[in-house]
Amino acid sequence: MPSVVDVQASNAAYAPSYVPVAVFTGGTSGIGKAMVEAFARYTKGRAHIIIIGRNRAAGEAIIASFPKPTDTKDGWKHEFVSCDAALMSNIRSTCADLIDRLPRINYLVLAAGYMSFTRTEKTSEGLDRQLALRYYSRVVFISSLLPPLIKARESGQDARVMSILGGGGPPVDLDDLGLAKARSKTFGFGAAKAAIQSTGYNDLMMVYFASKNPSIAFTHIFPGYVKTPGSKMTLDFGWFFKPFTWLLWAMLGPFCVTPEICVEHMLYALLDGEKGVFFRNDTGDIVGSHVFDQSHVHVYDSDSDSPTYAKKGLIDGTPVVGYNGSDMGVRLLNLHTEEVIKT
Repeated sequence: MPSVVDVQASNAAYAPSYVPVAVFTGGTSGIGKAMVEAFARYTKGRAHIIIIGRNRAAGEAIIASFPKPTDTKDGWKHEFVSCDAALMSNIRSTCADLIDRLPRINYLVLAAGYMSFTRTEKTSEGLDRQLALRYYSRVVFISSLLPPLIKARESGQDARVMSILGGGGPPVDLDDLGLAKARSKTFGFGAAKAAIQSTGYNDLMMVYFASKNPSIAFTHIFPGYVKTPGSKMTLDFGWFFKPFTWLLWAMLGPFCVTPEICVEHMLYALLDGEKGVFFRNDTGDIVGSHVFDQSHVHVYDSDSDSPTYAKKGLIDGTPVVGYNGSDMGVRLLNLHTEEVIKT
């Protein structure tokens, strides 16, 4: 396990010969904000940094704090792009604009989202809000921005995608994809299940994209327990249980880290790993990983009668530590997702 000092030293050594292009969703608060600020600090502002979020005032205030290189012709740029990532139509429009003007993207960091064990609501597009932010939006961002990521890799530069949520999540309930059954139950069962299942969804999502783009690194990472405003909302069990909420938060407090410490490990993980899929823990350690061979058709590209098709812990038939998905799960979730987010 690398120490904070070790990862800080590694991050400080990051000095690409080119001006990196980095896109951050959810970069105006919490872990996303700290991640953007750390990237700007370690690159000394010599980067094209794009923050995607809803709060323009917060985004522009963050950008104003970035170090500014003296060479104005170096190609660096810092910008905020307004987008409500809960709506897939907004994401598609935003990504279309980015593709039109960005020749490449080196880093795509997905941190937008919220978590609640009690509240269930739908977006104007009819999607569960938690799943929309924690899963469907991330699929749309990745699939839409793959062309400039591929161009970066083809030019010999880094091309890496990171989803910050819960690497090595639980097995996905393949009998209730989208969680319609769970939401029909009472006492916040649907909200709690969406919070938990979305981490497993992200595992399968990253496996799928890594298999189709074997030269790009796809990382799903668990940030740990971090002191952010959103984490208190997560533990909101309503007014009746508010004393219990305060007690639970007080118990978890000593195990939480600040966003600034958390993102040192997140950035370390982002800059590590050339290609394949990675599941990482809160200190950036690789819990499990797999590099894909494109010389054959993947097990989950079609229905399979392989005895390992539905077996948990396998990627393309290969055992992977820290992974609770299955090849069948990758296929079924992808089919479900394509149907849900189709235009």
